[in-house]
Amino acid sequence: MNYTRTCWSVGVALLASALLAGGAHFLGDKAFLFAQDKAIAEGDATGSETLHENAVQKLEAAISYEMEQKNLPGLSIALVNRNGVLWSSGFGSKDLKGETPCDSETIYRLGSVSKLFTDLAVMKLADEGKLDIDAPVTDILPSFQPENPTDKPITLRMLMSHRSGIVREPPVGSYYDASEPALEETVASLNETKLVYPPETKTKYSNAGITVVGLALQEVLGKPYPECLRDELLNPLEMNQSGFEVTDSMKPDVAQGRLQTFERIQFPAPTFSLGIDPAGGLRASMVDLAKFVQCILNDGVYHGKRIISAKLLEEMMAEQVDESGEPQQFGIGFDISRLDDNKKVGHAGAVYGFSTQLSALPERGLGVVASCSLDNTNGVVDRLADYALRLVIAAQNGSTLPEYQTTVPVPTERVPDIIGLYQEVDGDGWSRINEIDGKVTVSYGPVHFIVRASADDGNLVVDDVFGFGLPVNFQSHDDLTIGDEKFRRVPDTCPEDAPEKWKDLIGEYGEEHSPVYIREVNGQLHALVEYLFDYPLSELGTDRFTYNEHAMSGGEGVEFVRDSDGKVTAVVSSGVVFPRREVGTEKGETFKITPIRPVEELRVEALQASPPEESGNFRETDLVEVVELDDSVQLDIRYATDNNFMGAVFYKQPRAYMQRPAAEALVRVQKRLKEEGLGLQIFDAYRPWYVTKMFWEATPGKLKDFVANPQYGSRHNRGCAVDLTLVDIASGVEVPMVAGYDEFSSRSYPEYPGGTSRQRWFRDHLRRAMEREGFTVYEFEWWHFDYRDWKKYRIGNQTFEEMTGQ
Repeated sequence: MNYTRTCWSVGVALLASALLAGGAHFLGDKAFLFAQDKAIAEGDATGSETLHENAVQKLEAAISYEMEQKNLPGLSIALVNRNGVLWSSGFGSKDLKGETPCDSETIYRLGSVSKLFTDLAVMKLADEGKLDIDAPVTDILPSFQPENPTDKPITLRMLMSHRSGIVREPPVGSYYDASEPALEETVASLNETKLVYPPETKTKYSNAGITVVGLALQEVLGKPYPECLRDELLNPLEMNQSGFEVTDSMKPDVAQGRLQTFERIQFPAPTFSLGIDPAGGLRASMVDLAKFVQCILNDGVYHGKRIISAKLLEEMMAEQVDESGEPQQFGIGFDISRLDDNKKVGHAGAVYGFSTQLSALPERGLGVVASCSLDNTNGVVDRLADYALRLVIAAQNGSTLPEYQTTVPVPTERVPDIIGLYQEVDGDGWSRINEIDGKVTVSYGPVHFIVRASADDGNLVVDDVFGFGLPVNFQSHDDLTIGDEKFRRVPDTCPEDAPEKWKDLIGEYGEEHSPVYIREVNGQLHALVEYLFDYPLSELGTDRFTYNEHAMSGGEGVEFVRDSDGKVTAVVSSGVVFPRREVGTEKGETFKITPIRPVEELRVEALQASPPEESGNFRETDLVEVVELDDSVQLDIRYATDNNFMGAVFYKQPRAYMQRPAAEALVRVQKRLKEEGLGLQIFDAYRPWYVTKMFWEATPGKLKDFVANPQYGSRHNRGCAVDLTLVDIASGVEVPMVAGYDEFSSRSYPEYPGGTSRQRWFRDHLRRAMEREGFTVYEFEWWHFDYRDWKKYRIGNQTFEEMTGQ
C-alpha cells in the first residue's frame, strides 16, 4: 500500500467545541458575488443574487455539518478572485473555553503554507538577478555541508521542489524540537546528516530543505529571515496582521490550537516557535492570506504593484518531472493537482494545533484559503475548500449547485459482519476493521480511518478529518476492496507474542505534543508518529531499523539508544533524538498515586456523608454475588487489599456484587470464554458510594478522569459496573494487556495504539465478549464495563458488612 502525505507535518483533556457562527462579511457587490470578475465569469450575472444566497447557504451548511460531526473547534475561510475577497466567514470559537467566535480576521498558524512565501521571496530575488536558483547553494552558504556521496551539488531549485535528497527534519530545530534554536543553528545541524537519496533522483518532502532556502534568503538580503519576508512579501501584499511572531496588535485575533490523540481526545497545542520557521512558522488571518492568492491570480501583481514576474510565477506553478519525465506533483513550492477539469496549485499546512489549505485555480482566476484550529484535519479542510470552489464555478457557469455529500454511522446490524482482519490479495499489506462505541474504523496503509455510510446510497466510505470518499466495499462476507486494493478476510486469532528482542524497544518516545509510539504489529516493529501515521520498520541489525520509502521520513534510519545498564533511553531518527517517555508502570507492578489527603481522615468524612439525592423511578436493588452464580469466575478484589492505586484497604471483605441482570449477563460471558480456555477475573464490582467519595478527594486533579465524581455517583455505586480482565484457565494466570489494572495513564484507554498485537488482541477480545451481552467499555479504562441498564438503579452506599451481616 502506498498512502503518503504531502502536507508539511502532522502534530497529531477532552475540550468541548462551541458551534458559533462568526461574523460573515462580504467585500464587493453582493449581487455579483460569484460573477463579479467578468474575465472569468462564463455565464452572465442574471439571477446571481439567487445564486449567491443559495451558494452561501450551502457552503455554510456544509461547514456547520463538518464542525459538529467531526468536533472541529474553530474554522475560518475566504473565497477570492482577481479583484479580492468574494466572501469570508468564521465558525466555532478561537479560544479553548469556546467563548470567543472565530471570524475571517482570526489568525492561525499556517504550517507548510509558509513554504510558498519562502520560495516566492527567493524567486523574487532571482527575478531581480540577486541569486541563481540553479547554482550550488554553497555559493551562498559555503558552510552548508551535509554528507553528499555524489559530485552533484545541491541547488535552491532542488530544495524548493523537494528533489535534493536531504533528510526530512534537521537534528536541531526540527518540528519536534521545542528549544527554539536560531535559524543558523538549525541549518548547521544538517552537516551531521547524510543525503538520503542522491540529488534529483527522488522527490522527498523536506522541511529541512526549505529551512536552508530561508537561510539563503537571509544571507543574500543581510537581515533576519522574518524581516526578509516582511519586506519582500508581507508589506507589499498589505498582510499587516501576519508574521512569524505574534505582535500586540495580533494577540486579540489569535486562535488557540488543539491537538488530537489517536483516541480522538483533544488537548491544547504548544505554541513554541520552530527552528524551521521558513518551512512552517508563518501566522496569518484568512483575509490576509487571500491577498497572497489574489497576487497569484493576477500573475504576480497586487493592487498594481509587480511582486514577481509572470514568467517566474508560471515556472513555479509548472509541475517538476523526474529523470524519466514522470510528473512529481510539485512545482517550485507549489503542490500541483486538479480540481475536476481545472489545474489547481497551492499548498496544505499542518502544524501543532492547526490545519490550513491554500488553493488557486489560475485559469479560472479563483482561489480559497481555509484554516482549522485542530491539528491533522487537512482532509476535511481541503474538502470544504474544494466544495467552496465548486460552488463558485457552478454559479459562474449557471449550473446546478453541487450538493455536499454527507454520511451516517454504519448501521448497527452491519457491524458484526464487517469487523475483522483482512490480508491484501496481491501484496503484503493488511487491514483491520474495528468498532468501538458505535465508531467503525479501518486501518489502511499508515492511517487509521473512521468509516461511515453514505447518506445517499448506504455504501461504506472513509469519512474522517484525514480524508473522505475512499470506498470500503464488500463483494462478499470475506472479500473486501478498499479503493482499488483487494483484501480477503483471514482468521482473527490470537497473534503470536512479539519477539523478545523487541519487547524493551516497545514504548513511547518524544514529547506529548508529538510522540513516537514504537509498537509491534503482525510480527513487525512499527513506528506510529504524531498520533497518526503508522509505518513498518525494516530491521538492519541490533537496535537498528529504517523507514520504508513511502514513510514521511522514507529511507531514513531509526536507532535505539541504551544506557550503561542496557536500558533503552531514546530512539534517534536521522539525528533527531526522541527520549523515552515513562508511561504507566512496569510489567506486574501496580500503579500508585500519592493521596493528597490521608486515607483514614477521608474515610471518617466519607462514612459520615450522604450520597446525592435522586428523584425518578428506579428498579429495586437486587445485588447478588457473582461467584454464587458461577464459582469459576476468579476474584482479585484489589480494594480489599493494599495492592491498589492508593495503597490502602477499603473493603473488609473481598466480594463482587452486581445487580442480578448484570451478574447473569456476566455469567453468560464467562460461559462463552470458557469454550476458548479463557475466563474472567474481577477486580471490583459494586462499590459503596463512600468509597467513591474517598477516591475523588484523594486523587490529584490532573488524574480525576480515572475516578468518578461523588456528586453524581459512580456506575459502580449502582451495581452495574465491573472491573475485570481475562485469565488463562489452565494456568490461572492473567493474560497480557497493554496496561495494568487501575493504571492512570493513556495506556489504559481502550483504543491505546501501543504495545504488542497480542496485548491489543486480548483487550479487544474481552471488549467484544462483554459487548455481546450488553456491556460497554468506559472510554478511559479498558477494564471497566457498564451494563446497559445502569441508569435504572439508585446509587447505593451499603457496606459489604451490612449486606452480609458479618
